[in-house]
Parts: sequence; structure tokens; C-alpha cells
Amino acid sequence: MAAAIMVSTFGCNNGLILSGARLYYAMAKDGLFFKSSGELNKFHVPAWGLVIQGIWASFYVLPRTVKADGTYGNLYGDLLTYVISAALIFYILTIIGIFVLRVKRPDAERPYKAFGYPIIPALYCIGAAVILIVLFVYQTTATWPGLLIVLTGVPVYFIWRRSAEKPEQVELP
Repeated sequence: MAAAIMVSTFGCNNGLILSGARLYYAMAKDGLFFKSSGELNKFHVPAWGLVIQGIWASFYVLPRTVKADGTYGNLYGDLLTYVISAALIFYILTIIGIFVLRVKRPDAERPYKAFGYPIIPALYCIGAAVILIVLFVYQTTATWPGLLIVLTGVPVYFIWRRSAEKPEQVELP
């Protein structure tokens, strides 16, 4: 079972790492991130995006969480709660987007139908909201910092956008 979990975790990490660097690449092409991240190396890989992502991940992983009694805390659990609490907010907003688009654009072509619409998406939103509330109430030391990290992106986005030059057209390889 441990081997299966490891394979699953490494597979998930592989996808997240590779897509994260491509996200930085697209942001740089839009003028919203470091210009060097918008360049590909000779292997057609956004290497600077991978480097920046590695530094950012190290910033969160390398420091250890130390409890008041001097013992080490659960760093992995705290990081997971940071990510999950922030991700749940965006998952809920994405599902709500389905409802909004069905109202605003009822005749739009939908190549993919939401399974069990409207019951299943509504149940998902309710369940995710309950989990989110529980996390914010009972895991406050890990959820609020995660939310603050996400919220710091709002002013950074507007500052970067104001100082950015005219964006290039994005062409992902």
C-alpha cells in the first residue's frame, strides 16, 4: 500500500511541477511574471520557471515547524492544510461558475456536460464548504496563513500588471 501511495504521490507531483512551470511561462508571456520565465531552454522547457518554483517550494518546506515545547510539529500536514484550504475556495468558485454560466449563457455550446447537474455540483459545493469551514475553525494556524498567502497575490498581480510592458501573444509549446 505504501508503494502505491508513493507512486500516486510522485505522479501527482510530476504533473503539478510541470504544469506549474508552464503557468509561470504563460504569466511571463502576459507580462505578469519575471521575463526570464517566459523563455524556453534548448529542450523547450521553461527552466527558469522550474528554478523559481523549486526556490518557492523550498521556502515553504525547509523551515521546520517548532511547537512551544521545543518538539517538531507536523510540517507536511500544515502545508497540506495551506494548500487544501486555498484550493477548496477555488474549486467551489469553479463549480459555482457552472451555475452562473448556465444562467448567463443558457444557449452556449457545452461540449462537456456536468455529471448530475444540478444536484451533484450543488452537493459538491455544500460538502466542500463544510470541509472549508471545519478547516478554518479547527485548523486556524494552518488555514489562515494559507489564505493570506493567496490574498497577497491580489495586490502583487495589480502592481505587476501596472508595471508590465505590452504583453506578447502566448503560444504554449
